[in-house]
Amino acid sequence: MEKERLKKQIEFIVEIDKLKHIYRRTYLMDGSRNENDAEHSWHLALMTLLLTEYTLEKEIDICRVIKMVLIHDIVEIDAGDTFCYDEKAQKDRSKREKRAADRLFNILPEDQSQELRSLWEEFEERVTPEACFAASLDRLQPLLHNYYTKGYAWKKHNVTSDMVFDRNKHIEEGSITLWEYAKEIIEDSVKKGYLLP
Repeated sequence: MEKERLKKQIEFIVEIDKLKHIYRRTYLMDGSRNENDAEHSWHLALMTLLLTEYTLEKEIDICRVIKMVLIHDIVEIDAGDTFCYDEKAQKDRSKREKRAADRLFNILPEDQSQELRSLWEEFEERVTPEACFAASLDRLQPLLHNYYTKGYAWKKHNVTSDMVFDRNKHIEEGSITLWEYAKEIIEDSVKKGYLLP
C-alpha cells in the first residue's frame, strides 16, 4: 500500500516538471525571456511570505495561500497558458483547465488528489480570504514584471490602461494596500509611456 502511494506521488512529481516548459506572456524583469509557470508560482510563494502583513483579513492561513499559489497553474501543463487579454482564448479556458485538473490531480493518491483539487477550485472561485489574497498576488506579480520591463509585453500586445485596471481590480479583494500600490504602478506606467492610456 505504501509503495503504491509513493509511486503515485513520484509520478505526479515527474509530471509537474512539465510546468517548467509552460511559458507565459510575461517577461522576466530583466526582459531577457518569457517567464515559465514554475518560476511564476515560486515567485508568488515568496511574495506570500513577504507581503502577508498587507492582507485584507488579518486572520488567514498563510500555509494555505502558499499551497494555492504553488498549484494554481498546474492545469496549464495540459491547458496551456491562456493570455489574459485574449478574449477568444478565454471563452473555453475554464473547460480546458477543468479537464486538465481531472487528469493531473487524479495521478495522486485520493486524499492528496482531493486536497489539491479543492485548493485549486478555491483559488479559482476567489471566495475565501486565502483565495482572495492568493489571487491578488497572482495579479500583482505580472504587473510588476510589466512595469520593470517598461511595459514590454503590454506594448507587444497593444494593452491599454483600461484593460489593465479591469484585469487587476480584484487585487483589492485581498489587499487594499496592494491595490493602491498597483494603481500607482498603472498610472505611472501610462505617464512613462509603458502603457497605452
